[in-house]
Amino acid sequence: MRNAVRGHGGSRRGSNPGRHDRGGIHAGRRSDPAPRALRQLQGRDRRQRRLDHQHQSARPAHQDATPTAETDWTGALSSWGVALQQTGDYSLKTLPSGSTITYGTSSALDLQNFDTFVLPEPNLLLSASEKTAVMRFVQNGGGLFVIPNHSGADRNNDGYDGVEVVNDLMSNNSVDSTNPFGFTVDSLSISSEDPKAIPDTADPVLNGSFGKVTGSIIRSGTTVTLSPSANSSVKGLVYRPGYSGNTGAFFATSTFGSGRVAFWGDSSPIDDGTGQSGNTLYDGWNDTAGTNAELALNATEWLSGGEGDGDGGGGTSCTAAQLLANPGFESAASSWSATSGVITNDSGQAARTGSYKAWLNGYGSAHTDTLSQSVTIPSGCSATLSFYLHVDTAETTTSTAYDTLKVQVVNSSGTVLSTLATYSNLNAATGYTRRSFDLSSYAGQTVTLKFTGTEGSVLQTSFVIDDTALDVS
Repeated sequence: MRNAVRGHGGSRRGSNPGRHDRGGIHAGRRSDPAPRALRQLQGRDRRQRRLDHQHQSARPAHQDATPTAETDWTGALSSWGVALQQTGDYSLKTLPSGSTITYGTSSALDLQNFDTFVLPEPNLLLSASEKTAVMRFVQNGGGLFVIPNHSGADRNNDGYDGVEVVNDLMSNNSVDSTNPFGFTVDSLSISSEDPKAIPDTADPVLNGSFGKVTGSIIRSGTTVTLSPSANSSVKGLVYRPGYSGNTGAFFATSTFGSGRVAFWGDSSPIDDGTGQSGNTLYDGWNDTAGTNAELALNATEWLSGGEGDGDGGGGTSCTAAQLLANPGFESAASSWSATSGVITNDSGQAARTGSYKAWLNGYGSAHTDTLSQSVTIPSGCSATLSFYLHVDTAETTTSTAYDTLKVQVVNSSGTVLSTLATYSNLNAATGYTRRSFDLSSYAGQTVTLKFTGTEGSVLQTSFVIDDTALDVS
C-alpha cells in the first residue's frame, strides 16, 4: 500500500514550443542525470490496513503525511499524490533513482507490496528482470499505469523515448510477448488536441467516485492501436477527434491475468505546473479543456482494485482445490483435447485406477499423439501439477531416446512457455511413477497443460498417463 516515484529529467530532445519539460516528479525529488521515470501509487483502504504497519512512512520522501493543499508537497505530480493521500485510502512511496524494479523479493519497495505501479515518461529500457517483475506483478493482480508521452521525448538522449520503452516492455519480456495487453503505442507526436470520452455511463474509470470524465487534453502526446484479437478486454475510453474503434485511443484500459492496465498518451494532463524551477511546465491538472484530475484518480482507483472486483498484486488468499476436470479420465474424453484413441479403456495397457487412462503412442510406426487441458490458476496460489506415468517400450537401446513424451505449459496462442520434462523409451519401467512440477509462477494466468508423444518408425513405445492433478493452496 505504498507509492513509489522516481524522478525523470535531463534536457528534452526535439522539444516543442510551449510544451513542458519536467525535471522532478513528486515529493520534492530533484532529477539526477538520466534517471528512469517510475512512480507507484499504492492502493485501497483494505490493503492499507494490512500492510502499512510494516513501514515507517506513508508518503513520498517523508513529506507532510496529512497534506491540506497541493503546495504541501513539491513536484510536478504532487496534485495527483495529494488528492489520493487526502482520501485516507491511499499510501504513496518513492522508488529512488538507481533502484531496481523487483517482484517477489524481501525489499520493502518490491512490487508485491503494492496495488498499483505507475510508469510516467520512462526513458530507460527496463532490464529483462525488471520486465519480468512488472509482467508478473500484473499477472498476479497488480495494476499498471503506463504514460509514455509522445515520440521523440528522449529526456536523457540515450536513444529511447517512452513510446519505445513501453512497447519494449510488452513485446520483449519472458512472460508474454504476444501483445499481452492488446495495444501497441503509436510513434506519434500530436501537438494539441482535446480528445473526448466515449458515451459509457457504466465504465468505472469514466464514472468513478472522483467524478465523471468527459475528456482530456493532448499537449504533445500519442495514442495506441488496439488489438482486441490479441486481448479481448482492451477498451478505448478517450479518443482523438474523428477517431474511434481500434485507432486514435488516447486513454485505454485492459486486463492481463488477474491484473489491470491503463494507458494515457501524454503526461501533460497529470502535470500540475509546480515542478523543478528552470523547466517549462504545464498545468494540465487544472486545465478546464479536460477532466484530467477525475480521469487520473478514477483510473488509480480502478487499477488498485476499487470500483469492481480485483485485488492488488501484493498477494491474495487462495482456496485449496484441485483444478483439472476429469483428472482420472473416467469420463472418457470429457474436458480434455486429445488425439483420437488416446483416452481409452483398452485393456492393452492397464489404468492405474479405474478403467480409463491416456495412452499416447504405442504403434511401432512414426506417429504423434497429444493430450491437453486449459486451466486458470488463481493469483496468490501455489500450484503443483502431478500425474502418474508408465512407460512401456519394445526398444532395446540403453542410450538412445528414439521415442519421446514432452510435458509443456503453453499460452492461448500455442507458444510454449515452459517444457517441464521430456521422457523417452529410456524411462521404461514396470508400473506407474508419480511425476510433479511446481507451476506457482503461472498464478493469475490461464495456461494449457500439454503432453506430446512422438514415436519413431520401428519399435513401439507407449506413454500411459493416469490420475492427473493440479493442486493449488
